[in-house]
Amino acid sequence: MGRAFVYVIVGGGVAAGYAALEFTRKGVSDGELCIISDEPVAPYERPALSKGFLLPEDPTRLPSFHTCVGANDEILTPKWYKEHGIELVLGTRVKSVDARRLTLVTSTGETITYNFLIIATGARALKLEEFGVEGSDAENVCYLRDLSDADRLATVIQSSSNGNAVVIGGGYIGMECAASLVINKINVTMVLAGAHCMARLFTPKIATFYEDYYMGKGVKFIKGTVLTSFEFDSDKKLPADLVVVGIGIRPNISLFEGQLTIEKGGIKVNSQMQSSESSVYAIGDVATFPVKLYGEMRRLEHVDFARKSARHAVSAIMEPEKTGEFDYLPCFYSRFFAFSWQFYGDHVGEVVHFGEYEDGEVFGAYWVKEGHLVGCFLEGGTKEQYETISKATQLKPAVTDMEELEREGLGFTQTVVSQQVVTEVKDVLSSEIVRQTSRVVSLVTVEKPLHVWHAVTGVVVAASVTAFAFWYGRRRRRW
Repeated sequence: MGRAFVYVIVGGGVAAGYAALEFTRKGVSDGELCIISDEPVAPYERPALSKGFLLPEDPTRLPSFHTCVGANDEILTPKWYKEHGIELVLGTRVKSVDARRLTLVTSTGETITYNFLIIATGARALKLEEFGVEGSDAENVCYLRDLSDADRLATVIQSSSNGNAVVIGGGYIGMECAASLVINKINVTMVLAGAHCMARLFTPKIATFYEDYYMGKGVKFIKGTVLTSFEFDSDKKLPADLVVVGIGIRPNISLFEGQLTIEKGGIKVNSQMQSSESSVYAIGDVATFPVKLYGEMRRLEHVDFARKSARHAVSAIMEPEKTGEFDYLPCFYSRFFAFSWQFYGDHVGEVVHFGEYEDGEVFGAYWVKEGHLVGCFLEGGTKEQYETISKATQLKPAVTDMEELEREGLGFTQTVVSQQVVTEVKDVLSSEIVRQTSRVVSLVTVEKPLHVWHAVTGVVVAASVTAFAFWYGRRRRRW
């Protein structure tokens, strides 16, 4: 028994949902697309699990955070998939894939063939046992990767009010869950293997600001500590009604090892998200792809990349002649308590901090490598300010004076973007003037009136004004 589809997506996470929406926008026909997921629900926005889902009052629940609500787009409920002729195969695991024969076999024994396969299998949470620590099977030890994990954690939280929680790990999951636990009136101790929270991204100065705020909320930190059987030393133990483990993730690529090229822990793809097998594409956490800004292959773990790589892969499949290279600007962001930060680019080179590192203030940091801005972090910015640092980072402007950069702060990126706008205006005006002048000269050749050069001058001025008005109007609509 088997079925055939033109397009098959394996995995039902964030990337799968965004790919499905893009397929419909590119004109996929009824019955051509199938999504296979081992989760029992349609694709949803995972970031909601560590935020709104854990709130003590009016918590977020499905269907409110199905994709693609995270991008302020349509909410793809199960009804939406049915209305668009997309087959959802839920609660079903893929047992094997034959990338060369374009077939796969599910846990139900069904064989499915395809023309194009998109791998969106995401990643799994690393378990304590992988580091020699037993105890993941205890009722009050929780991970947070999918909806079932979130349901379990929410239940344990309800029974642990005013109790003690230990959060192991200081990354996204650790920081966001710790904030949610505090809101639920639970005493929190965070255990960090490194010297500070978010060690892969935050500088010590940035980390200290957030840690001080957390400590003001009653959170305790134990740093430079490795967990062993839930004991730190023979004479030091932490009481815990609840343990949340957030020690990293591992891409789900075992089905494709030996069939596709693997690099840096992920499936190697080109700038079209296409793997070493031309009919197979990979998106999200599992993809190792060329990052132009870095000039090297990278694998990125963030929802922004999952969304954008999904759209690009579908475009490359459906409209290859119209789809250019995937020029992605790495983006990371998070929210906890009243804070909201965004980072763009790469966190390498010399760091320059700017702004007042105080609650309620806008502050940030720049990363400068080989005389060019390559990364920017901003806390508390407006939508326009985040767009500005994004554009500036993409431009990789030259930095000649680090002290001046610190004094200018956010103003530096605003100046960079403004100068780029001026350059764009000049380019538009120049091309329009040339075009209009060419047209007038052509008229002169035909008619040769005595007042022709006055006419040329007038047309050139008019063309300049018109071109500027046209450009400005387009920019206003974008902003």
